[in-house]
Amino acid sequence: MENTENTIKEFFINEVLRDYSNNSKDKETLKKLSFYKNESIDKPIIYIGAGTCGLGAGAVKTIKKTKQYLLDKNIDARIVQTGCIGLCSSEPIMDVQLPGHNRISFEAITEEKVDALLDAIFKLELPAEKAIGQFMLPNCRSWEEINDINQHPFFVRQQRLVLKNCGVIDPVSIEEYISRGGYKSFIKTISLYNSAEVCQLVLESGLRGRGGGGFPSGMKWKFANKEISDQKYLICNADEGDPGAFMDRAVIEGDPHKLIEGMAIAAFGIGATKAYIYIRAEYPLAIERLHLAIQQAKDYGLVGKNIFCTGVNFEIKVKMGAGAFVCGEETALMQSIEGKRGMPKPRPPFPTTSGLFGKPTVINNVETLSNVPEIIEKGKEWFASIGTEKSKGTKVFALSGKIRLTGLIEVPMGTTIREILFDLAGGIKDGKKV
Repeated sequence: MENTENTIKEFFINEVLRDYSNNSKDKETLKKLSFYKNESIDKPIIYIGAGTCGLGAGAVKTIKKTKQYLLDKNIDARIVQTGCIGLCSSEPIMDVQLPGHNRISFEAITEEKVDALLDAIFKLELPAEKAIGQFMLPNCRSWEEINDINQHPFFVRQQRLVLKNCGVIDPVSIEEYISRGGYKSFIKTISLYNSAEVCQLVLESGLRGRGGGGFPSGMKWKFANKEISDQKYLICNADEGDPGAFMDRAVIEGDPHKLIEGMAIAAFGIGATKAYIYIRAEYPLAIERLHLAIQQAKDYGLVGKNIFCTGVNFEIKVKMGAGAFVCGEETALMQSIEGKRGMPKPRPPFPTTSGLFGKPTVINNVETLSNVPEIIEKGKEWFASIGTEKSKGTKVFALSGKIRLTGLIEVPMGTTIREILFDLAGGIKDGKKV
């Protein structure tokens, strides 16, 4: 088993990550990448939404029933527990992908619906249960009369950058993340740019803080970059305390490696070698997946010392908050990490000058940092082309309350509240008016 794991690591490190600039890979490498992206499979895969919302809707029972079904029918299939794809009102969501066929997604698959659904699918028949849509995969057969999942009213207006992998990939598989382009932006950054260039690139992209303040991220990074210090820190603020907000939790549960990659790039940009993720203790699944993802990144040499022989060092720790709402404020948050009572402090000095343990510190939230790999990969001009004149990129929103479709969406900046509520969320329940 260990030799197999080492072979897998060697493939991704030598053939994929070290070759970040080569988009036209040889056929054998492309074939392997297709396998890890689950585009070319040799046995069925059953995906079950197992984020916090899915678990709350009964996903544990659905998973247990699915395992029993496969055992009883003697079917060799893989079960993948994904994060939330965003359509929380339709959980538990189950997707089935058969070899040579598109992946097809179904809503509200509670335990009593599992047998009938799988019976039909394995006979290549469409079940009575409502299909959300199908994922169009290369060289795979489509399901007749089932729309592309991206044409679903909930998804058709979205532009998913931060959320693009959530609910789609296996969040505990670094191989699947890398096969979809993950960590290439980080290796590209530390191989091609200096720290000041990274800060300037992010500044010119127009990325602004997604935590509420909207301060230009690149400018904040430049302030810290210019400070002379024997130690600098990066902090990811995942202390999501606002009522009804679950954006950060869902991103971490569904795609933890994207956050880690964004933090690694940001730390390089400001000259930090140490980072903290400050997260609510009430997010146990997110915390579990962060710890696992960090260990996987260490195993692949993406976190640690002298990363990919570039001389870059980066270590990351998870710090759990005790639920105090005030610790979402950055100066109180730093006090908490230091082991003190979380109390806000007057500014100046600003954290970029004197922050954690009195050292220059940059604090960004989960969504802000998760945008960074996309900017490095596709370019500052691409990111700046999305959104409005003053607000670039996309924004993730949590939708809850008396609307038809609750969940998590990501839309270009400039999208109106009316479009969100009536087009994406389907309007008010029971046809009522606002």
